[in-house]
Amino acid sequence: MNKNYYLLILLCITTVCSVFGQQNDITNKLFSTYEKYKEPSIDERRIKHEDIQPLITKIGEDPRFEVNKVGESIEGRSLSLISVGTGSTNVFLWSQMHGNEPTATQAIFDILHFLASDDFKQEKEDILKNLKLHFLPMLNPDGAQGYNRRNALGIDINRDALMLQSPEGRTLKRVRDSLNAKFGFNLHDQSTYYNAERTNKPATISYLAPAFNYEKDINEVRGDAMRVIVFMNRIIQNYAPGQVGRYNDDFEPRAFGDNIQKWGTSAILIESGGYKDDVEKQFIRKLNYVSILSAIYTIAKENYKDIPISEYEEIPQNDRKLFDLKLIGVTYNLLGKPYKLDVGIHRNEVDIPAKNSFYYSSRVADQGDLSTFYGYEELEAEDYTITPGKVYPMTLKYIKELSQLNIEELLRLGYTYVRIENIPENQRFSNMPLHIIGPNYKVHTFNLQLGINPTFLLEKEGKNEYAIVNGFLIDLNNGDGKFSNALIFK
Repeated sequence: MNKNYYLLILLCITTVCSVFGQQNDITNKLFSTYEKYKEPSIDERRIKHEDIQPLITKIGEDPRFEVNKVGESIEGRSLSLISVGTGSTNVFLWSQMHGNEPTATQAIFDILHFLASDDFKQEKEDILKNLKLHFLPMLNPDGAQGYNRRNALGIDINRDALMLQSPEGRTLKRVRDSLNAKFGFNLHDQSTYYNAERTNKPATISYLAPAFNYEKDINEVRGDAMRVIVFMNRIIQNYAPGQVGRYNDDFEPRAFGDNIQKWGTSAILIESGGYKDDVEKQFIRKLNYVSILSAIYTIAKENYKDIPISEYEEIPQNDRKLFDLKLIGVTYNLLGKPYKLDVGIHRNEVDIPAKNSFYYSSRVADQGDLSTFYGYEELEAEDYTITPGKVYPMTLKYIKELSQLNIEELLRLGYTYVRIENIPENQRFSNMPLHIIGPNYKVHTFNLQLGINPTFLLEKEGKNEYAIVNGFLIDLNNGDGKFSNALIFK
């Protein structure tokens, strides 16, 4: 190879390093100052249309922003488009196409606060003079009302790009076409049980540059989406190393992302997954804020054009091999014989009737050889034997009498159920680590199998050392454990 070739390679490497070096400075500042711009009124996941309307109204009072009603949902809730910037390049961001996927919706309002502030003047000037940003923060408000994935018609809007049966889908198509956006950010949440392939790390953020045909060809439009994803992945690695996944890119002809790519907008799918001890996904919300704003900045500066597409394929594939709790090598006695097995537990959320909060109803998700699976929480249980929980022999009259009992001592004695005469009609769970059962409820004989509620003791040398109540692990030696709720069985 000649000298000029080596100089060219060195120049390319220097350029890429310079791009990321400058961007890291901005990204670190965005990360460290985030709390200043976070919208505090929507800090829980089950946000509704009525929660964001005052925020949109307030934004509309700022003359730098345009707020337009661009459509209505089936049940008549408004769909608003918020625009800012004077540049000739349109960037379109839409969120909550699925009503129970609100993390990026929250981040959008944080981004809007940032854009309305007096800080980062040079960076914001670079963004807003080159780009015009358009935000549609809640595409499926009817689904959000009931914290449902689908809309009021019962269809998945993200599979409505061809038929356009839903007014929400038609609005998305019309806005995309009217803007002819160069970039589109399709913002979602995914299950917390996804992990980065062949690792125990959750896929906290996952990306996809959707294919626009069955052959999965890469043209300039899709290639630009890949470049921006590579850039965003590098940012996330600073704050959640190893916790990024990449979705399978098989072409789905009905999906909006695939078709938006096909229609000429570089489509970037972002999925917010899980992060340990981040139930309301507020750290993940922060990662959305930082990475999306940084991506917008690199689009404005056109630095993404120097990023190699080859790095896109290096992002690990999304896998789904996580449990909330994994017991490793526990002993289970069946028909008089001991068996060693792993147990994987999922803590499933159940919405309360108002759909603004939830409780957990856990289930055994798998058992057997789970050596290729992982847990947010794991217990090496080779020395422990599963022992069924018992019903406390005394019947209490009211739930408030539970506070008079020594709960930890009852668990150490093997009691996981307490019978109570008078249970309020609408009460479905207990905040104490004992299941409450009604006067006539019969606790079934314990049989470890898929689908049962995981409630039992872990015994060692005749002593109960751990209790698992509704899938939550409690150390009976010191009371440690992140317990949430037990259940009421009437």
